[in-house]
Amino acid sequence: MKISAGDAARRAADAARTVNRTPRVVELVRRVRGVLPGDPSFGDPLSTAGPGAARMVARVTDRLQGDAPGASKELSLGALQVWQAVLERAGRGRGEREVTIVFTDLVGFSTWSLSAGDATTLVLLKQVARAVERPMLDRGGHIVKRLGDGLMAVFPSADNAVRAVFEAQTALARVDVNGYTPRMRVGIHTGCPRAVGSDWLGVDVTVAARVMQTGADGNVMISNAALDLVSPEVLDTVGLTTKPYRRGLFSPKLTGVPEDLRISRLVQSPER
Repeated sequence: MKISAGDAARRAADAARTVNRTPRVVELVRRVRGVLPGDPSFGDPLSTAGPGAARMVARVTDRLQGDAPGASKELSLGALQVWQAVLERAGRGRGEREVTIVFTDLVGFSTWSLSAGDATTLVLLKQVARAVERPMLDRGGHIVKRLGDGLMAVFPSADNAVRAVFEAQTALARVDVNGYTPRMRVGIHTGCPRAVGSDWLGVDVTVAARVMQTGADGNVMISNAALDLVSPEVLDTVGLTTKPYRRGLFSPKLTGVPEDLRISRLVQSPER
């Protein structure tokens, strides 16, 4: 039976669509994106919001290709991801105002909440919000968004951010729900993200989040960019010493951050 050119083209198109939607193929392309320059999450609704040519094209790509996962969509976003990374490094994807970004996260919260139940978890989160957010607001911080058991905030200065973080840690130590006192890890970084509506976007936001991830079981971590701006008076008043962060043998390498990023741990003396 002879197959017409039109039928052959349709069959080829159907085969291509099938391959494009195959989960293993999509996952392979996503892994490739993970080793490309830039943030591999580029292309989700949050990362495509805001100004900039790369983000504008990403939004168009997202609309044209729909919400369903596909290898072609991932390839397109991967190319845009690299483009955005180049813009960031050239300074064209950055904002104009320097701010200090803080990310927080409760350590072991998910495991505890599974056994505590929804009602008790809600009680804890309300107490955590009061303990953590009040010092940040008092120090001139702006709560950008709440992230379940953590938050993102921006401050006009690194001094204000450091003071607020340790005041929040002190307040958090007084929280007790059925004998459970949460521990919080923190990441602090100074840079020039872009303000987009009520949110902030850009590589410096990613760096701040990655700095927090190095905080292990409740440490306050700070990038060299932020630490260089913290005055000796603040370090002395809060009673802080610094210890360089060294990645553990089995710790994953940080992705989406500058190669020369240095991180330190801020340690408060016990008598404080």
